[in-house]
Amino acid sequence: MTTLLISDLHLHPGAPEITEGFLHWLDEHARGCDALYILGDFFEAWIGDDLLDLVDHDPTGNAALAARIAAALKRLADSGAAIYLMHGNRDFLLGERFAKEAGATLLPDPSVIMLDNERVLLMHGDSLCTRDEAYQAFRAQARHPLWQEQILSMPIQERIALARQLREQSGEANSNKAEDIMDVTPGEVVKVMAEHGVTTLIHGHTHRPTVHELEVEGQPAKRYVLGDWQPEQGWEIVIEEGGEPRLQAFSLS
Repeated sequence: MTTLLISDLHLHPGAPEITEGFLHWLDEHARGCDALYILGDFFEAWIGDDLLDLVDHDPTGNAALAARIAAALKRLADSGAAIYLMHGNRDFLLGERFAKEAGATLLPDPSVIMLDNERVLLMHGDSLCTRDEAYQAFRAQARHPLWQEQILSMPIQERIALARQLREQSGEANSNKAEDIMDVTPGEVVKVMAEHGVTTLIHGHTHRPTVHELEVEGQPAKRYVLGDWQPEQGWEIVIEEGGEPRLQAFSLS
């Protein structure tokens, strides 16, 4: 039994190397896996599932990309793999329509799953960055159903412009933040793991791939951080039956 976990691909038309690398990874590596978990920021931005209605008349290429990715995931699902999608801070408007077309299931953030008879906590990771108070305020707003309903009721072209504006504002704000503010808060990590009764946490978001050893309620624990995908390299966690999670980079070329 093989479980794969990835995060932070940030797919968009301006990064075709990542798109092609991901599609190749699906066909050559993920084929035959039992489960694939995508832990957020799968897309650089997501303005609503009705983006899929624009496949034939979207000059930006985002709609065609989304349809192509959904079809590729559906082929993997049809081969027998269970696919799970978690929202990130970039694609929190991903909805049931896209999930259905991709043959996937939307997974709440956080979620506890059973892997080899062990409880494992999965998160995107942005909620762990509690020192970034400005972002946490935005996150609370953006996850509110009424706010999302209001945004999704806007004409799609206005949503496209809004997504561009939010990305630009985020980039400007992040450039002025201290590095430690943009990383997880260690105390929050321990607190969340204790609340969920786990000693293994897997997340993305920070783009700082590594394995952290820590202690949770007197027990040794591990926090696995997935890396973001770049044109030349992707990151994955592989879990084989009876084995430890294995964090590894691989070439996309």
